[in-house]
Amino acid sequence: MSDEEKTTIEFGGMSFTGGKAFALVTALSTLGGASWAGFEFYKDYMDMREVVQNIDVGEIEARNAVMETKLDQAIDYTRDIKSSLKDDIIRIEQVTERTSNRMKIVQDEIDQRLRQVSDLSRETEKDVRDSLREVEDRIDDKMDKLDENLRETLQKSLDNPLSD
Repeated sequence: MSDEEKTTIEFGGMSFTGGKAFALVTALSTLGGASWAGFEFYKDYMDMREVVQNIDVGEIEARNAVMETKLDQAIDYTRDIKSSLKDDIIRIEQVTERTSNRMKIVQDEIDQRLRQVSDLSRETEKDVRDSLREVEDRIDDKMDKLDENLRETLQKSLDNPLSD
């Protein structure tokens, strides 16, 4: 390429051709972008400065104090609840232990009474069996006597049919 065919840019009384012209355009666009970003940053800074200047620090401190008081009250209330729950759990454990001990005593008493009832039942059963044997023996004796009397009477009747 010849020098005549190359693009020439003039800036500030100076001429730039080819790659130098491209570098100049890039430098100028970068400078423009940086200037615009700086302006936007400064504008945001000024907006924030105005907001910060309008902040009522006293009101924020007052609200913080109220929130701290409420937080302290909530912490105290939570501690009271925790303490109350702990006391309730201890009472429940004590009641449970006493109930368990009572249940053991009652169970022991029930077991003892069941043994007594079982022993009494065995004794009663034995007494009933003994009584039944005695009754059976008496019935057998009476049956034997009745049989003997009946035989005697029958024999007497047979021996002397007219005697009756």
